[in-house]
Amino acid sequence: MENKTLLKMRLERKQAQLEAAYNAYTALLKGGVQSYTIGSRSLTRLDLPSLEETIAKLEWEIDMLEGQIAGRKSRKAFGVVPRDI
Repeated sequence: MENKTLLKMRLERKQAQLEAAYNAYTALLKGGVQSYTIGSRSLTRLDLPSLEETIAKLEWEIDMLEGQIAGRKSRKAFGVVPRDI
């Protein structure tokens, strides 16, 4: 298990990223510019579905880090293969 100080630093960084993602999402909902073109150059900002995925991922990562700091073990995923015998 990683050092709690390192985990707390990672948690703070992820929380700052999540706050920035929330701000970007709110700006796009209020009608912020999503893309524009100047001459031959164009810029496209993140779209709402992409931001929603980013927010969900960051929230999940924050939950995992908080769990590790609290001493809980990380979640394990496993698969089940049904068989017809």
